[in-house]
Amino acid sequence: MLDTNVLMHDPGALFRFQEHDIYLPMVVLEELDSAKKGLSELSRNVRQVSRFLDQIIGDADTSRISQGLRLSNVTHTNGGPKPNGCLFLQTQLMADQLPDTLPGKNADNSILGTALSLQKEFPDKEITLVSKDINLRIKARILGIHTEDYYNDKVLDDADLLYNGIQLLPEDFWEKHSDNLASWQKNKHTYYKLETKPVEDCYPHQCLYAEGNNQLEALVESIDEDTTKLRLATNYRAGHNSIWGINARNLEQNFAINLLMDPEVELVTLLGAAGTGKTLLALAAGLQQTMETKLYREIIITRVTVPVGEDIGFLPGTEEEKMAPWMGALLDNLEVLTNHEEHNEWGRAATADLLNKRIKIRSLNFMRGRTFLNRYIIVDEAQNLTSKQMKTLISRVGPDSKMICLGNIAQIDTPYLTETTSGLTYVVDRSKVWKYSGHITLKRGERSRLADFASDHL
Repeated sequence: MLDTNVLMHDPGALFRFQEHDIYLPMVVLEELDSAKKGLSELSRNVRQVSRFLDQIIGDADTSRISQGLRLSNVTHTNGGPKPNGCLFLQTQLMADQLPDTLPGKNADNSILGTALSLQKEFPDKEITLVSKDINLRIKARILGIHTEDYYNDKVLDDADLLYNGIQLLPEDFWEKHSDNLASWQKNKHTYYKLETKPVEDCYPHQCLYAEGNNQLEALVESIDEDTTKLRLATNYRAGHNSIWGINARNLEQNFAINLLMDPEVELVTLLGAAGTGKTLLALAAGLQQTMETKLYREIIITRVTVPVGEDIGFLPGTEEEKMAPWMGALLDNLEVLTNHEEHNEWGRAATADLLNKRIKIRSLNFMRGRTFLNRYIIVDEAQNLTSKQMKTLISRVGPDSKMICLGNIAQIDTPYLTETTSGLTYVVDRSKVWKYSGHITLKRGERSRLADFASDHL
């Protein structure tokens, strides 16, 4: 038995249960009907579910519906093996089986009552209520109903297993590869060619480093069946290269800047706690490549608008003015980046005015159908996106563009999303094998002593 929020979360959930039969109570159809209007992603999902149900039911009469409709008869594009179970819809009124401890006739209680009636009617079958609502699952367990979360969109079993993009090389790295190592220089970069993989699990643009006397910071340039090509990372620390006046303060930040400044890497994902420098580095690299090297025409900045506290309601003005309250973090970082350019107020104002013409703030609500050509796109707070929303967003990117996805999977504000089902986790895990993507998890906070203390102890 599926709860409404499962279908709202993933319209293809109807086809994800393979050999199992699916039962939909009438109250679920009522809730779907009440949520079908609107332009939100949730409303689109509901309308897609309705189309799937219409295809499955077709011209079947009541007797066929009560016997179950084969799910394999419908062609869908949700991947995976074809289901061979049946869809059952509630065709008759169920006797009220709810105990007196659950008063009221709300939707959740109706679903629980239907589940109890099914248990009584089919004692030889295992009735499982699948819901993303934790409170409903708690009530179901109290009543003796077997219940589970919806796991199909779960990317990993544990967030700790997520690819972090950086790995320490073994101490005997140079000794082990000294006999089959080739090196050369090209376009101010130093390259190494190995006959084997430097580490067991090796991915494109993975960040590798060695400590001790033979220090090394390198990125995996390419991987073939027999060889691996490494490129020495450019040093962006203090006293060396800088991007828009910003230097790397630690190892992970240095690798992050290398990925952000590499035009061959079209998708960069940066994970990290508050204060690790995700937004500042992404924005500085964007300004450097938009204003100085002219690699991109302009910077597009967007984020999902999920409030942490009470919603502030409707906002007046243009799209950019409406998005301004949500873009406080980016605007704070932009102020840091412009202050180093000029010391007088007039110079700072002129710089800010120039940058505002090259930086566009856009809402996620209007991304569908767009194509971004020659743009540097920053998606902030990407951990609040679902995998479907992330796919929709990344598929908007056109030729000669670069997308940067920033986020902290420990701070998810979207209901029903977790660390293992977030769209950002999904993209990091799926894109790690693609030769034009790079990922790094930033670990050290560089905001302030107070911010570090708050992250560690509060």
